[in-house]
Amino acid sequence: MEFAFSAEDDAFRRELTEFIRQERSPEWDDADRGSDDASWTATKQMRQKLADRGWLTMHWPEEYGGQKASPVRSAVFNDEMTYYRAPGRDNFGVRMMGATLMMHGSEEQKSLHLPPVARGEVQWCQGYSEPETGSDLASLNTRAVRDGDEFVINGSKIWTSMAHRGDWIMLLARTDTDAPKHRGISFFLVDMKTPGIQVRPIVNMAGRHDFNQVIFDNVRVPAGNLVGEENRGWYVAVTLLDFERSGIDYSANGRRLLDDTWRYAADTKRNGQVLAQVPWVRNQMADRYIECEVARLIAYNVAFMQGEGLVPNKEASMSKVFGSETVQRVTKTCMEVLGMYGFLNRRDKWAPLQGRIQENWMMSFSGTIAAGTSEIQRNVIANRGLGLPRG
Repeated sequence: MEFAFSAEDDAFRRELTEFIRQERSPEWDDADRGSDDASWTATKQMRQKLADRGWLTMHWPEEYGGQKASPVRSAVFNDEMTYYRAPGRDNFGVRMMGATLMMHGSEEQKSLHLPPVARGEVQWCQGYSEPETGSDLASLNTRAVRDGDEFVINGSKIWTSMAHRGDWIMLLARTDTDAPKHRGISFFLVDMKTPGIQVRPIVNMAGRHDFNQVIFDNVRVPAGNLVGEENRGWYVAVTLLDFERSGIDYSANGRRLLDDTWRYAADTKRNGQVLAQVPWVRNQMADRYIECEVARLIAYNVAFMQGEGLVPNKEASMSKVFGSETVQRVTKTCMEVLGMYGFLNRRDKWAPLQGRIQENWMMSFSGTIAAGTSEIQRNVIANRGLGLPRG
């Protein structure tokens, strides 16, 4: 079987990479490594340029500001943007919220929320995980109580990426405490400026502020912000998770780290021998390159299935678990190639590759937890893919 892209997709990849090279600026070096004001400004500026070209939401229908591009074309976009560490993408608004709203949202919700995303004007975040209920998402405790034309939300979400920059949050809350845990959950769109919302920063061990805890204290949300049916938000949430897990970012990031490390190995001697010529280095790097290519093909298969109108539930889980674990193996190998220098962080002038390997190695551990743990993914694959009974 031959895996090949269409001539149009290949032409788009060339156009995109040339655009990235022309737009590249020094601010990009930190835009993917933290969320300070300078890097956030670079992200917003690039996002606006992508929106102006119609690339930010290229796979969306034209009436919502898209180009009706195929999911494969969108995957090509994400592939190259990740590899070149280009800022500007909006995964929460474009790939997750937007795609889900098109399937489950009302016409009023689509008209209100989709155009600003397409124009690059709004930042979304996701309120799923909670303290003590991370992996077992359906056991969430955040409550939403109906009060006339509003819902009153109380509770907290944790590990909420970009909440400190977010304009809106999509969240799950329990609306029926007597129903089985997968029922009685509803899906809401909430303005982050609503009174009663507090964002508390969480700085990770790599020194980055991406995560937050979000507190909801009697937050009043219009009933019109409910997506889909009341008490059936779990089915909306599962759709969103499929889009969240179908990204090609894992393999693209892994390939870039391998390329950077290989160039370093080719220019560095250890014990009088060029690192790139050491047999164990060559063997380990070759294994990692192969795994990245496998992860890449699995991710593109998910995009192909979406283009065929299929819902790649188990396939998305396969892509997520293999891709995230591949990045862990990649960063471990790269750390071994760098040796003791690999433990230096980006604040140390002697750190090779600006300390990116160490930082990505530490970040890789969260990859098998965020967006659904590897254990959860394997359960999905076993139950829905292999038809195995629940244990």
